[in-house]
This record gives sequence, C-alpha cells and structure tokens, in this order.
Amino acid sequence: MCGRTACALGADRIRRACVYRDNHGRIRQPEWRDADKYSPSYNKSPQSNSPVLVSRRHFEKDADSSERVIAAMRWGLVPAWFREDDPSKMQYKTSNCRSDTMMEKLSYKGPLIKGKRCVVLADGFYEWQQHNGKKQPYFIYFPQPKQEMADGKDDDEEWKGWRLLTMAGIFDCWEPPDGGDALYTYTIITVDASKGLSAIHNRMPAILDGDEAIRKWLDFTEVSTQEALRLIHSTENIAFHPVSTIVNNSRNNTPECLVPIGLGPKTETKVSTSSKMMLDWVKNKSPKKEEDDLPRWSSQFIQIAAPKRTSAALMQQWLKKEEGDPCAKKPKTQ
Repeated sequence: MCGRTACALGADRIRRACVYRDNHGRIRQPEWRDADKYSPSYNKSPQSNSPVLVSRRHFEKDADSSERVIAAMRWGLVPAWFREDDPSKMQYKTSNCRSDTMMEKLSYKGPLIKGKRCVVLADGFYEWQQHNGKKQPYFIYFPQPKQEMADGKDDDEEWKGWRLLTMAGIFDCWEPPDGGDALYTYTIITVDASKGLSAIHNRMPAILDGDEAIRKWLDFTEVSTQEALRLIHSTENIAFHPVSTIVNNSRNNTPECLVPIGLGPKTETKVSTSSKMMLDWVKNKSPKKEEDDLPRWSSQFIQIAAPKRTSAALMQQWLKKEEGDPCAKKPKTQ
C-alpha cells in the first residue's frame, strides 16, 4: 500500500524534473495548473494536494494527447457520481486501489475506462514494517543516477536533480451537487510487493519506470485501457532505507523524515547520531562529505542488503540543496 509520501521540490523544480518529448519529438516541460494549491512537504498524507501528471487533452479537448500538464490534486479519489454535498462524508478510503480489483469497483473502473489515468509524483513514499509489535518506517525511492546533482541551473533538455518517483494513478473530477468549484482527486494503484520490498510490506505502488511507460499510461487516446494495464506491475528498481519514527506523525514536516538512521539490535528506533550530524550538515551547509562518511545501518527488522550508497549520498546532497533553495516553496505542515 502507500499511505504517506514526500514531495519537497518546489513547483518550478517539479516542472523541470518532468521534462519529456512529445509525439513530435519536441523537448517539453509540462505546464502547471493551480500551482498555488500545491505545497511541498516531507510528509504528505491522504487529503493533502500532490503534483500529478495528466494528458493536456483532459482539460483542452483539441490538445495533443501526448502533451502533459501538472495538476495539484487531492489524494483520495472522490468519484464523479458521489452525490453528498461534502466529499469528506465518503465512508470508505480511496487513497489506494488494488490492481486486482479496480476493474470490479465502479469508483475506479468508471474513470479508468474514460482514460482518466495520471502519474503521481513524489520524491518517494514511506512504508512501515511490522515486527514483534513494533513498526519501523522506511523511505522508498528510485535509485539515483551517479552523476553530480545540478544546482538548479540545468537546461530545458536535461534534469540533473533528484529523480522523482512516478506512480500510476487514477483521477476523477467531482462537482458539488449545488454548484461550486470542481474537485480533482486521485488514487494510487497498488500491486503485490516486489521481492526486494516484500519483507517490509506485501503491497507497493505500481511504479512507472521510464518515460516510455509514463507516455503510454498518460496518452489515453493512443493507448487503450487494456494495453495500459500491462504497465501495472511491481518493480525491483527501487532503493530504500530506514528512517526515524518522527515520520509517523503526519504533522512532522522536516528533512529529518527522510534521513537514513542506524538500527541496532538493542536500540530503540530513534534519530541516530549519524542522522543528527547529517541534519546539522544540511542546515549549516557544511562542505560535501565523502561517501565513506555516510551513515551505515544494519536492521533488526529486515535482513536485506543495504541500498547502494550512491543513492543515499545523492539524497543528502538533494536535502542540502532543497534546504537552501530560495526558489522552492517553503514546506508547510500537512
């Protein structure tokens, strides 16, 4: 499942991180819709607004369906047929939808058949592993490229910052029965967990790995529902590390939510010395650390090889840049 994410990039950086080629081979950056409704956060929960990629054709009937826009949508799908005057009166959760049953449920089947496919953007998501009555959170994300991250002055053709996680979703548009502003909402499709993640949880988001998969999922006029559903499966192309239980409370919205921590067999899950040092380094803009200085961890909860240190190093570098980025919108408590 997926019940918490992080998306700390500012609106402009998200736009540049989503550079793509349209069906004519042109380099494009998607435009924003309602960017003012989006607030970066290290700890997003359902009912908050998140950046979502969709085909421009959903908003402009004559637009090229390969063109993309970014919309701020609320997490937790409210179906168009819901007739109450307040969407909070829904009596069931729709933040996730299972891939094996989504074609059996009207809430998801209806918009899916109409092509309302979206890509949910995030730095990564959190998942909790249960062991002996305790819950240990992990942060899960794409392995990051080995090249140095840019300082935000990259050109239109290449984004050299943090690679955003791209999750398959379904969206819908609900309109109040008595009139008022339309509400765009979405759900994240989940699948059986990959082998690498199965020791943490038995479900994971359906991740679209690569721009071709994103293109097929979004282009509903050229790619049928049946063909698009072939993209819905688990992936092993992920990295993860344990994080502090500070993330358990969705009101906690700081870089500390993402920082790798050390877990010893006889220690409680808490912020380690290494994590505190890294946070101090982020806040004080200390010089870049060498890879050998990165915090290492061993887990009492899971016996799996640690993720490559290159991704952890790039995360630390990214945290440093986001902390001092004057262009990024300051994260707000969700």
